Amino acid sequence: MAIHAPSRTRIGFAAAVLSAVCAFHAVVQAASPVPDRVSLSESTITWSTVKYATSADNGLVGGSLDKKAIVDRTFRTRVLENRYLKVTLVPGFGGRILSIIYKPTGHEQLYRTQVGVPYGIKAGNFYYDWLMVYGGIFPTFPDPEHGKTWLKPWDFEVVKESAGEVTVAMSLKDDFAYAAAPRVFRAGSTGIEATYYVTLKAGRAAIDARMVLKNPHDKTIDYEYWTCTTLAPGSDPKNPKTTGGAEIIAPIRAYSTPAWSANLADGEESLGPGRSRFEKLRYFRNWPTMGIAYAAPDMQGGNFWGVINHDNEEGIIRIADNRVTPGLKMWTWGFPSFTNETDARKDPNEARPYVELWAGVSDQFFHSARFPALGEVSIAETYSPTAGMSNVTDANENILINLSAGASSVNLQFFSIEPARLLRVTLKRGEAVLFDDAVIADPKNGNRIAATIPEGGSGEQIRLTIRTAEDRELIAAETKIK
Repeated sequence: MAIHAPSRTRIGFAAAVLSAVCAFHAVVQAASPVPDRVSLSESTITWSTVKYATSADNGLVGGSLDKKAIVDRTFRTRVLENRYLKVTLVPGFGGRILSIIYKPTGHEQLYRTQVGVPYGIKAGNFYYDWLMVYGGIFPTFPDPEHGKTWLKPWDFEVVKESAGEVTVAMSLKDDFAYAAAPRVFRAGSTGIEATYYVTLKAGRAAIDARMVLKNPHDKTIDYEYWTCTTLAPGSDPKNPKTTGGAEIIAPIRAYSTPAWSANLADGEESLGPGRSRFEKLRYFRNWPTMGIAYAAPDMQGGNFWGVINHDNEEGIIRIADNRVTPGLKMWTWGFPSFTNETDARKDPNEARPYVELWAGVSDQFFHSARFPALGEVSIAETYSPTAGMSNVTDANENILINLSAGASSVNLQFFSIEPARLLRVTLKRGEAVLFDDAVIADPKNGNRIAATIPEGGSGEQIRLTIRTAEDRELIAAETKIK
């Protein structure tokens, strides 16, 4: 981070304000970033799986699974790219965002398997009575537990293509069914029409997505919709995985589990029956085994969640209106099994090191939502990398921040989603200005500001505002002095 002022220490009030204003205008006049552009290209990707075969309606053919044989499957990809991101889409296998490379660090933000392995075969847990993880971010509906669309090809369309923005759409209609689906899943098809829009804009270090669901019927229907994300921020692009340094960042205090995952809580129900304190389970290294945890009862009005990798302080955060998607489901395979991770090609295994977070229109799997007759549901999401942040306290489509205040100082970390935009950061206690300066965002290392708090004032509010050079407010937040 660069702070453009005569001194980086706190100086007298009048001098501080004057120097900040002068410095801000100097930065505005001096800065002339090269304009960014967005591109859309086509490519292919090869994915290895163990050998297996499926029937015409996607059931696993009995006797076809051979874990000793590895085969390659090639998919056509679309690649969206600007100065900050390289985003790979695979419409042909679940309509997914498979990869998000954050160029300032060169690291991958999403997990993908090296070798796919079918599992859960004939266990009654999944719609096709089996499942195989590929990874990335992908929509699942109209049933829980990955639904019925995760392996289907989605139609692809370019909606807008210019130097300033590329928007594409992947779409699918639920007009098909698997006759042998386990009884816990609905019979037949819902007719729901789904279109997943993905947008990358010039100068923007985040992907903006929107899922639009339509009920074409003149009657209300039951359904579930969940966006599945498999996260491994700060990874080697050739071998993405989540490490023990990963923390789930979510504005929740408590979680609940289904009965078969009760061992995650280890008997801790200090917040009441069925609710456990979340602090321990935030960390991937503390998951004792595989299991499901749900935000309980919800996300307390928060509009973000994701994962930060504390090994290098890189993260990936989803920003959305969680009144539309109140459900947060969390899953991992457990951490202990990865302390001696084996070669995926020599020992193919479905259990892999990633953190799987889900956004749902209902609070839990197998709790249906109601879709009004001829209704439409629109779910807007922003997926932003972070750098140099250890936590997130507030976020929107412009900025992510981590704001805290102790007895003697206020500390701010922030990540600007439009890093080339000139910013002005102001911190106040009441009317007293603690910091007011021009800032150029650092997309590679993140941004940190510390300001001294005069003695006294425990419990008082610290107010932050971050504005553009044109004085447009991008984000505002408050925290109490502890």
